[in-house]
Amino acid sequence: MSPPAAGDKKAGTLGTFSGVFTPSILTILGIILFLRLGYVVGSAGLIRALVIIALANLISVLTSLSLAAISTSLNVKGGGDYYLISRTLGLEFGGAIGIVLFLAQSVSIAFYSIGFGEVLAALLPFATRAHAQIIAAAAVVLLFVFAWLGADWAARLQSVIMVVLFAAILSFFVGGILRWDTAVLTQNLATPENGPPFWVIFAIFFPAVTGFTQGVSMSGDLKDPGKSLPNGTFAAVGLSIVIYLAAAVVFAGSLPGDILATDYNAMKRVAAIDALVLAGVISATLSSGMASFMGAPRILQSLSKDRIFPILLPFAKGSGPADNPRRAVLLSAAIAFATIALGNLNVVAPVVSMFFLISYGLLNYATFFEARAASPSFRPTFRLYDKHLSLAGGLACLGAMLAIDLTAGIVALAFLSAIYQYLTRTAGPARWADSRRSYRFQQIRNHLIRAAEDPEHPRNWRPALLIFSDDPDRRKPLLQMADWIQGDSGFASMVKILQTEGPEAEKQRQETEKQLLEDIRELEVDVFPLVLTGSNFRLTMETLIQAYGIGPLRANTMITNWLDMSQSSPSAHRTKRFGLYLQAAFARGCNILLFSAEKTQWERLLKIPPEKRRMDVWWRGDATSRLMILFAHMIRQNPGWEKSKIRVLDVSEDALATGKTVSDIHETLTEIRIEAEPEIVARADSDAVAAYSKDASIVFLPFQLRQQQPVDLFDSPLSDLLSRLPVSAAMLAAKDIDLAAEPEAGTAGDIAAVLDRLTDIRKKGKAAEQEAQEASSAAEEKMDAWRRAIESGDDPENIRQFYNDSVEAKNRAVESGRKAAKLAAVCEHLTETAQRLGADMSEETEDRPDAKKTRDVPGDPSTPKAGDKKDADQKDRKN
Repeated sequence: MSPPAAGDKKAGTLGTFSGVFTPSILTILGIILFLRLGYVVGSAGLIRALVIIALANLISVLTSLSLAAISTSLNVKGGGDYYLISRTLGLEFGGAIGIVLFLAQSVSIAFYSIGFGEVLAALLPFATRAHAQIIAAAAVVLLFVFAWLGADWAARLQSVIMVVLFAAILSFFVGGILRWDTAVLTQNLATPENGPPFWVIFAIFFPAVTGFTQGVSMSGDLKDPGKSLPNGTFAAVGLSIVIYLAAAVVFAGSLPGDILATDYNAMKRVAAIDALVLAGVISATLSSGMASFMGAPRILQSLSKDRIFPILLPFAKGSGPADNPRRAVLLSAAIAFATIALGNLNVVAPVVSMFFLISYGLLNYATFFEARAASPSFRPTFRLYDKHLSLAGGLACLGAMLAIDLTAGIVALAFLSAIYQYLTRTAGPARWADSRRSYRFQQIRNHLIRAAEDPEHPRNWRPALLIFSDDPDRRKPLLQMADWIQGDSGFASMVKILQTEGPEAEKQRQETEKQLLEDIRELEVDVFPLVLTGSNFRLTMETLIQAYGIGPLRANTMITNWLDMSQSSPSAHRTKRFGLYLQAAFARGCNILLFSAEKTQWERLLKIPPEKRRMDVWWRGDATSRLMILFAHMIRQNPGWEKSKIRVLDVSEDALATGKTVSDIHETLTEIRIEAEPEIVARADSDAVAAYSKDASIVFLPFQLRQQQPVDLFDSPLSDLLSRLPVSAAMLAAKDIDLAAEPEAGTAGDIAAVLDRLTDIRKKGKAAEQEAQEASSAAEEKMDAWRRAIESGDDPENIRQFYNDSVEAKNRAVESGRKAAKLAAVCEHLTETAQRLGADMSEETEDRPDAKKTRDVPGDPSTPKAGDKKDADQKDRKN
């Protein structure tokens, strides 16, 4: 009987306090607090030490936010980080991080046990490294017993350890208050001279914050993981931050910096009862080792249940009602003993820290990935969450890895990458639904929306194929041909239309789609199956062609087998009906490719060596010719066709009339950037085509529809020519593709040109409007001067001069107004043209010349009135 999967439900027994808070806080408040925090303060100074503590805990806070979000959106099962990452990023990432975390936590058991051994060995006279190793091994044996008994027994041990641990911390704070010296605190604020670099001290301190996910490893033993994981983790992280910050200040106010930097037992000096600190150190190391001993086997068990690595399957078995992973406990103990035997943790410890950082980084990234996919299934009950914080947490982990130890970081990443690549090749089909499909759908949505906003251009054209096949025996060659044509750039759907209705239609449709999918998978081609039902084949096909796709992604080419020539000669009725189908597809803008390949011809084609393959394209210089040579070029991009040749055989009507030469054809091919061998075939007919292409691998030739009948390029029945050729593709293009189109050509270039012209005209219009306003003002001034001259009884000559000046100014104003009005009209025309081309004019905020306003600028008020002119004349006569 096979073991259950990692996600199988089993009753947990632990609550938030015992299952999450206790193992997390005991691991965080470990040997770094008791034996290294004083060194950090003394070596870095209090201010830099507080920065280091804050920076390291920033990673834990950001990761805790991600953990809270993702754990409240999933029904978390056994495996902790492994479960969350694998169910989000897929089994490849999950399997890799599962192995990494298991090894890291198993080695951590030895790491903490050796710390325990060194503390006790220091109390012995004439202690050696061997003594520390022996004590460490004894500690592993003790921890092994509790891990073997199960989570409940381990929780009881941790409860006792936590009492001792907090008693030691309390003793330290009491002693620190009693020894407080503000002058010492002031001296310890600044960084001492010749102190270690910032990132070296950070690397020493960082392991202190690597225990906040210990509760996640116990997720399979929790009663309510979705509630306990965020609550317990936040409580542990929050309390630990307060303790570390406060302890750093107490250290700085209690002992001089030189003592802190050299005495790892500085906490004992400060504490009110130093024996409690010793007990705290012992408790801290044992508690951290116990947490790792509980977490590592459960990660391995969960990984084994998922059957990602067959060799690990025996470790999936658990014992008792709580499914205690005793086999995995044995393996973790063996790794711990082996690490203790090596004795040198200075090399192992940085890599272990890297592994933890990788897991935190991936946990952050998994949460960001899940949120960015915008899947409706991502519904975290934890509300204080933002995906950008998860991304920041992932980047912070990566930055910390590279800053702490570049070599160790690279080694850890390389190890993770190697496992990931191995699983990519060996894992087989997906075993559960992860978030990658949701992410891809979201990307498709975003890209389709963006693509729909961009104007069409020949350079962006790619084949979107509808492959029709009713004959299962001839379907596979057709599928292979379509896959060659689309290459790595197109889209293709294998279509089967069932002329059926009624209750059995859906069942038949599903069975047919399953058969199509089997054919597709057998050939390993990138084609989607599509089965439709309808009472009328032609109407169903026409509807499909119009409705296929979404947004800018629409079908542009129909591919189907030519009528089966192995049967008796197709009747005229059957051929005409076939032609009607083709005509319907062509009328709706679909290119048509008729594929002709008898079984023996196809087998012969597959046997031709790649370097001897040749494709013949019968060229007429029209849209169909350009489509044929493009398809031939795309076939040549496939494996097995890279060394094939393309021969272009020109049979266009103007070849002889205009004296076209091979050089002319070669120039055309150079312009469209397709390598081919051109040749002109004079006075070609069906016999010439058959003779020229009898040894070709694939023949591309154009055809036409005459009264719903497919005919060749010589207006003869197409069936006659296809029967005399090897594997062939008869084609008819519904739309022309400009293979030499430049990026500036097309709608986008036209829009850009119109908008550029519009910008220039608007500038001129503004200038003309300004000029008209100035001219109008000048006209008014001249008019006022003329009136003042009349009223003052000025010299008649001066009055006439003022009058002439005012008329001239008025004429200039009118002319400027007309110029501005013309430019405004041009602006309106260009705006309408841009909108008609598809330009988005909604963001056009630039002021436009107002034609009406400009026309009225120099109006009548600035023109001398008839009465004024009469008065002026009378004054002239009187004078």
